[in-house]
Amino acid sequence: MKKVMKIAASAVLSVSAALLLSCAGGGKKQPTVRYLNFKPEVASLYQELADAYEKETGVKVIVETAANNSYESTLMSKMATKEAPTLFQINGPRGYANWKSYCADLSNTEIYKHLSDKSLAVTSGSGVYGVPYVVEGYGIIYNKAITDKYFALSDRGTSFSSMDEINTFSKLKELCDDMQKNASRLGIDGVFASTSLKAGEDWRWQTHLANVPVYYEFKNNNVDLGSDATKKIKFQYAKEFQNIFDLYLNDSTVDRKTVGTKTVTDSMSEFALEKCAMVQNGNWAWGQVAGVTGNKVKPENVKYLPIYIGVAGEEGQGLCIGTENFYCINAKASAADQKATADFIYWLYSSPIGKNYVTNKLGFIAPFDTFSDSERPTDPLAVEINSWMSKPGITSVSWNFTLFPSQRFKDDFGASLLKYAQGSKSWDDVTKDVISSWEKESNM
Repeated sequence: MKKVMKIAASAVLSVSAALLLSCAGGGKKQPTVRYLNFKPEVASLYQELADAYEKETGVKVIVETAANNSYESTLMSKMATKEAPTLFQINGPRGYANWKSYCADLSNTEIYKHLSDKSLAVTSGSGVYGVPYVVEGYGIIYNKAITDKYFALSDRGTSFSSMDEINTFSKLKELCDDMQKNASRLGIDGVFASTSLKAGEDWRWQTHLANVPVYYEFKNNNVDLGSDATKKIKFQYAKEFQNIFDLYLNDSTVDRKTVGTKTVTDSMSEFALEKCAMVQNGNWAWGQVAGVTGNKVKPENVKYLPIYIGVAGEEGQGLCIGTENFYCINAKASAADQKATADFIYWLYSSPIGKNYVTNKLGFIAPFDTFSDSERPTDPLAVEINSWMSKPGITSVSWNFTLFPSQRFKDDFGASLLKYAQGSKSWDDVTKDVISSWEKESNM
């Protein structure tokens, strides 16, 4: 009888052990990463990365891609299924407002820890809910060969000896005004390229330049960018916007009354042919410069300066750097799938395979300190973007123009700027129109 009981007990133990092994091993559901990709044109590259990651780690990465202009609707339908994405993206604070219940806090993830400029992330309170995975930037591009020529003038009207000294609007204006006086000696028609205000060519001013005062208004008033508080603005830094806009118009290659006929191509051609020393544009503009027939600007002389407008504390301001592409991890996914997803993202931006794809195949400027200089894009403006993001004590200006209420608002703003430039509209009227148009378009 005792022998039978021992056999029975042994059998029970064996079954129990088998069950434990099953739970701990073969019977356990393996974590899976599901990525809903935004851009069809890079879907094949993400699939290659998914295959490489699974081969290296054994973790399955499923890449699904939304059709053009259908990401939001696709995301909405996918989130309602059992195969909801564990990795998706938002376009910034507005996107976070729509998807906040699905956005996990990423503040303890490796990818966030290695974000070069933490101010670029989408945050709420102490949480981090969106991490940018590619950035672009813009500012004032200048030709160091021409500024060096100015600093070599023994009778120049300023005491500046280097562009490194220019870190406020007052210094920028002092420099540019004197360079304009010495334009002929410097071999240029004006300091700044023409301010393109032809209809459809004015986005550098009604969107990119306008971003700077709006950024400071939201920042200095602690506005929650995911709230309805962004549906109104005071345009409290309108005078500061006027400061830099007037500088562009007055220290220019052309008379301000002619800017209504000028295009972005005109501006970039003037810079490429060294008819000017400076032009406001983004890192995407290097191709426009290098591609101009007769281009005189050498890559090593292409540098960036932040867009200073005269706001207190702008000595610590960097370039306008941002994106409309932020990674989010699905907070409703299992803990295991969330961790697997975070691990995959970090691998993508830290492993040799991932970094090679990011830089050389996807063509991204990656905002992470996991990249060495040799692993980053090599065109001069991309190099400058990375340099400015890494400067100690410098804070990038985020892309708050993603919160601008509509294209109509921007088009109307551009039309007002043209009238102001030509002298048919007062700055007070421009300011009033901006405030009223913002509120009207925000509530359409």
